[in-house]
This record gives sequence, structure tokens and C-alpha cells, in this order.
Amino acid sequence: MTGNLLLATGDQVLEGFDEAGMPRLHEEAALVIEGGRITGIGPAAAMRARHPGAREIGGRGKVIMPGLINAHHHVGLTPFQLGSPDHPLELWFASRLALRDVDLRLDTLFSAFEMIASGITTVQHLHSRAPGDAEAVLGAARKVIGAYREIGMRASYSMALRDQNRLVYADDRLFTESVPESLRPALRAYFERFTLPLDQQVAVFDALLADLAGDSRIRLQIAPANLHWLSDAALGLAAELSARHDLPMHMHLLETPYQREYARRRTGGSALAHLVRFGLVQERLTLGHGVWMSEAEIDLCAAHGVRICHNCSSNFRLKSGIAPVNRFLAKGIPVCLGIDEAGLNDDRDMLQEMRLVLRAHREPGIDAPHPSAADVFRMATEHGAATTPFGSAIGSLRPGSEADLVVLDHARITRPYQHAGTPLVDVLVHRAKPEAIEAVMVAGEVIYADGRFTRIDREVIHEAIRESLAAPLTPGEIDRRHLAEAVFPHVKAFYDRWLPEEPLPPHTHYNAR
Repeated sequence: MTGNLLLATGDQVLEGFDEAGMPRLHEEAALVIEGGRITGIGPAAAMRARHPGAREIGGRGKVIMPGLINAHHHVGLTPFQLGSPDHPLELWFASRLALRDVDLRLDTLFSAFEMIASGITTVQHLHSRAPGDAEAVLGAARKVIGAYREIGMRASYSMALRDQNRLVYADDRLFTESVPESLRPALRAYFERFTLPLDQQVAVFDALLADLAGDSRIRLQIAPANLHWLSDAALGLAAELSARHDLPMHMHLLETPYQREYARRRTGGSALAHLVRFGLVQERLTLGHGVWMSEAEIDLCAAHGVRICHNCSSNFRLKSGIAPVNRFLAKGIPVCLGIDEAGLNDDRDMLQEMRLVLRAHREPGIDAPHPSAADVFRMATEHGAATTPFGSAIGSLRPGSEADLVVLDHARITRPYQHAGTPLVDVLVHRAKPEAIEAVMVAGEVIYADGRFTRIDREVIHEAIRESLAAPLTPGEIDRRHLAEAVFPHVKAFYDRWLPEEPLPPHTHYNAR
């Protein structure tokens, strides 16, 4: 029996948080891991005596913490890497038409390397779109899922449900008719590549659900894309699928003021109130972004148990605004963290993202609200876990939890000095960087140690990406580049004078006391 056991030991082991949000911290402790799960926690000396000969990871000078969770992720190579600047979101969609085709296995592994190296053990992969018929879309999904299996990462996967308004917040046909006639054939062809009837999207979902039956590290969930991308029929379908399979949903909503205005024009009122009509506003729903939610919409989320995924870097990069996170916290809404397309440094460094969130919401004034380091750490762990199908099995290191953890070297975090009285969680959020990470474990398996990935050679994958993108543009890529350049000014013209007046920053509205 002992041969199958593993002890994860450290000077400090962060188990998780209690109901009041206070850290559960164990000094000179060990986690007992068997069959990929944590079966015990206690003093390291006692655990060693109880399990003589057990393999051990960590040791003196080490800190053990729960694996981090990136609760909102889309792609590998970033749009910026592939040539799309950080335009405001609505123009960014047009700019991204010109992105090159990247092999999905290589693309997924690229960002998985970055995530794991920053302590992320679970990712919520929201596959935004894939061209072609149902078989092509299913094949794209299987490539992404296969890449996560290959590297050993835990993932919650979804193919976004969407059936309208594929470029601007208006009907595809009407927008096509508004551009010069010379552009219309190329635009129609583009829309056709990404048009899949709802029943075929459900067939893809059903096939993936069958694929993943019994898979311990990859699960499926539902991603109704956004209000403007979904007809009322699609909204109802998302709620029905969630109820039938008891699966969580993750939906972009109110990311920009233009999306708030779209909701007003479509519904005559509130985006959240419209979603209530379809049974979407409930505990299984997580809303991505929520930057432009009104106070009434925040209250609706709180009343119905809705969670919110805060994508701080993305909001800054795409000029979306500052989400009213302090209002979310004040209303008791669980907030998780997502890095979205890319973080502030065009990577997936969750340790940095946590610091950004900690700093971005420190409102001026001595007694003004702000999240604590513990608040932010919970966002990146147990609150992220709760948005996935894995639930409470991840995000903490309690007995019974999956053994998803990170081993850090305390000296590397704190050098050359750190006041001994500073709480560990504060030190981790303020000062931990990827170079302090010694090992990352998922389901009891070490998938990253001493700067190297145990299953895949990162340099081999990077070289394969470099070689593939060194090739000349394909005819299809050239056509899309020309289309992006030609349609961009028409997309901008569509949104000119879209807003009735220049909006105030969200925090001016919602955090005012």
C-alpha cells in the first residue's frame, strides 16, 4: 500500500479557506496522496511515521498551495502575436479576421505550457468558434481536448453555442447588405464558414459528452456565447441542456458599453432580466466579464446565486472598462478569475493576474472598499473551481479533493527578505512569481518540475509552431487578410454614434456611495 502513496510536504501547506474566508494553514505538514486524491493531512513527522517508505515531494523550505484555476480561456497564440492589435473589443473582432490558421494541438499546448508554469492546474477552455460542418467542428474540439490530455492538464471544455450576429451586433445579412457590393461575396463566404444550425451544434455537444464519459481530467460544460450571439431559441436551448445534463454554463455578458446598448435595443431593458425569462439566471450560470452591469443586475446575480468571472487584463487591453468587483463582493457574489485571450504581459501568468486584480480595485479613500489578498486567492482557486463541472473536488487541498497542487520554494518567493509576520497568503499574492514554482501536480501526477514538463518537450512544440508559421500565407489566409482590411472601416462606421452619450467609467456609476 505504501508504494502507492505520495507525501507532499512543506513548511507551510495552504489547505484552502474556511466559510469566513480565512486561510486554513498547516505548519510543517504533509498531504497524503493516493490514487490521485488527497486522503489525509497532518504533521509531516507523523505522516512519515505512519507511511514509512512513501515517496515524497516538497520538503523543507517549501510551500504547498492548491492549483490555480483559469476560469476563462480561449486560444493559445495570442491575437497580438498573430498580428491583431489591442483594439476595442468590437473592432478587435474585425481585426481578428486576418489571424493565421494555427494547428489546434500546437496552439493549445502553447498556452498550456504558460498556464502550468504559473501554477494553473485547471483551465476552463471556451472554444469560441470553429469553421465548417458538424464533423469539422467536432474534429476541432477533439484536437483541443487531445492536447490537454497529452500534457496532463485538467480542463473544462465547451464549444460556444452561437447562432447570429457573427461580426457586429446586428443580423449578418443586414450587415452584409450595408457594405459595398464588392465586399459582399467574401463576407457571405466568411459567415457561411461559421454557420452551423442549432441542431447540429447539439449533435456536436452530444458526441463530446459521449467522448468524455468517465474521463477524470476533462469534462464538458455549456457555453452560451453572449446575448448578441444568441437568438431567444438558442438561449432557451442552453438552459434546457444545462438542466437536462446538470452541467454548468459560462456566458460572456455586458463586457462593453456597446453590449449594454445592444441589450437595451433588443430587450427594451436589462440583459439579465431578459435571461431570467429563459431560466438561465441560476446557480449553474457564470457570467464572464459583467463590466457594465447595473446595480439592479448585480442584485439579480446575488439573488439567484450567479457567479462572475473577472477578466481584468482583457478588460484593460480591449478598453472594456473596470468591472465593479467591489460591488460584486459586497453583495456576496462569488468571483473567479480568467486570463481570457492573454494577460497583461501577453501570457497566462495567473500569479501576475492575481496581483493585477488586487491592485486594480483599490478604490481611493481610507475606508474605501478593496479586495484582500485572501479574496483574490479564493477567486483563483475555490471560486474558479465552483464554475466548473469538477466543483469542490478541486480548488482546495482538503481530504477527498483531487491532488492538484503547486510546490513553491519559499526562499525564491521572499528573497532577499520578507517580514516574518506577513501572512502567507499575502506573501503569495504580492510576491510569488513563476520562477518560484518547483513542481505542479494534477491528480497526483507531477506534470511540471524544475522548469521542465514531464510529458512533452516545450522546445519541440515551440519549434514546430515557429516552422509552421514561417510558411507563406495560404490563399485562404490572404483572402481573410484582405477581407479584414476592407471590412474594418465599415465595422467602425456601424458603431459610430451607437452610444447615445459618452459613457462614464463603470466604477463611477456602481461604486459611488
